[in-house]
Amino acid sequence: MTDEEIERLATGFCACTLPKAAWTHGAHFATALWLILQRPDIVPERDMPDMIRRYNESVGGVNSDMGGYHETITQASLHMTRMTLAALPPDSTPASAFAALMASPLGNKDWLFAYWSRATLMSVAARRGWVAPDLLPLPA
Repeated sequence: MTDEEIERLATGFCACTLPKAAWTHGAHFATALWLILQRPDIVPERDMPDMIRRYNESVGGVNSDMGGYHETITQASLHMTRMTLAALPPDSTPASAFAALMASPLGNKDWLFAYWSRATLMSVAARRGWVAPDLLPLPA
């Protein structure tokens, strides 16, 4: 994915104009990377929850105990995105950071299950708020 593609994806997400089918596993990480690298006015850990909820509703989704926004997944993904960025050269572009992230275990959409059991991660508590990993701690 190029820097321009990542920017279009992220700005489409922010404007709630991104088609629902384009909001993929990779798109979540690409958007997080772009926000961290290009939008210092946004604090993803604070702002993304409402941004994701708003986006979900804009494409006809709901944010409930069974679907939509998931706090633990969002915060864990942002943590791991920042960990990936910290290991890269400071002048990394969104495209190079995205390539590194997708080449890592994070590129697999099931990466979270190395840290959380399915029951814990899919719980209402984990959807509504942060629930610490129950299998392995996230890297510090």
